[in-house]
Amino acid sequence: MSTPVANDPDVVHTPRARRRLFASTMIGNAVEYYDFTLYGTLAAVIASHFFPEGETTAALLAAYVGVALSYFIRPLGAMVLGPLADLKGRRPVLVLTIMLMTVGTAGIGVLPTYAAAGVVAPVLLLTARVVQGLGASVEFTTAANFLLEHEDRRRRNYVLGTLNSTASIGSFLAAGVAFLLTQTMSAESFASWGWRIPFLLAIPLSAVAVYIRKRLSESPEFEAVQRLTEQQQVPQTPLRTAVRYYWPDMLRSIGLSAGQRIGSFVIQAYFVTALISAGFPTSLALLASMITYVVGPVPSIYGGHLADKYGARVPLLIGYGLFIVLTVPTFIGIGSGSILIAVLAVVGFTIINNIISAPMMAAAILSFPPEVRSSAAALNFNVATSLIGSTAGLVAVWLHDLTQSDVTFGWYMTGFCLLSFLIAIFALPTGARRELPTNLLAERK
Repeated sequence: MSTPVANDPDVVHTPRARRRLFASTMIGNAVEYYDFTLYGTLAAVIASHFFPEGETTAALLAAYVGVALSYFIRPLGAMVLGPLADLKGRRPVLVLTIMLMTVGTAGIGVLPTYAAAGVVAPVLLLTARVVQGLGASVEFTTAANFLLEHEDRRRRNYVLGTLNSTASIGSFLAAGVAFLLTQTMSAESFASWGWRIPFLLAIPLSAVAVYIRKRLSESPEFEAVQRLTEQQQVPQTPLRTAVRYYWPDMLRSIGLSAGQRIGSFVIQAYFVTALISAGFPTSLALLASMITYVVGPVPSIYGGHLADKYGARVPLLIGYGLFIVLTVPTFIGIGSGSILIAVLAVVGFTIINNIISAPMMAAAILSFPPEVRSSAAALNFNVATSLIGSTAGLVAVWLHDLTQSDVTFGWYMTGFCLLSFLIAIFALPTGARRELPTNLLAERK
């Protein structure tokens, strides 16, 4: 017995149901990246409010610890919430993730500062980041999995590219709100209390996502797995099964995503800091960041189209090949002193990064059968994101302080892109190929 796919005759979606499905996954992804970009964009403001006055670099490093901490907790969240999605369903976990992310994000908007609460302030800040990280640990992978299990597999990369494009929308909202407030408020008001407003705006965004998700039906593939599980009456251990049978594809997926994970963190959490450090005004740095988010959705969707039409290797080799050649020049351009060259550099960087995203996510998610897919995808994606991606801001700040240049960090990222390039050539994970893995439950049947 095999699990039905989305284009089976008995799996029917009305246009309204399909719109609701897309909206539910894409709003959640936008909320996740809204929070992440907002924290990275306002890192300098956060550092001044939640950590002791003194060394600017030390305070900024402490603020980026909040970025890294929210990601270090994600593998733990993946090991708890990923199996829950395999055992209890994708839909209830998607409701839980959006609620946790909202508590973590909006919580920052009401926290006391270091001046008011002393050492309690950074502890509460880091706690909020941990809660947000737990919610976000399986948000993207479960949402992508949920969407794919309702969709035609022949356009899986296009669907993933479209979903990933909403990361740019969430990031654009974050940068746009921050930019708007800096332009309409006095510098003193924004620094004093105006910075809290964007964090509190996560509440209405998330409320819409929760409302829609509670009205969705479960995916047909998960329901088929549930029927097989009930027939076989064998206790399911999705995380253990995933690690035991699918660890090679998990490792290959981690390596394949390494360069792109660093690139995403640079775009969403470091470019603004790098531009300000290079001497550009904060308003211009935010504007440049917003341009990358406007441009971002197009290459994300187009990369998915290329992967569906010509195979995953085409956009992967194009993207990583360009990164190997152009990452260092990107950071040279940022430090050139010309805002035009700097903007062109960060926009070009964003286009390259987003072309890779769809086939990379297909490898991370579809390399595994439905009974363990949420567990395996959440674990491999979060290990790559936490250990390689989330530390990018810390490494970049440390290397800049050490060398007074961002070019060194460019070489650091280039090394990881070379690793991902070689994996795309010689060890492409199963989910990025045409065929998909066998359903172990069906084999046992």
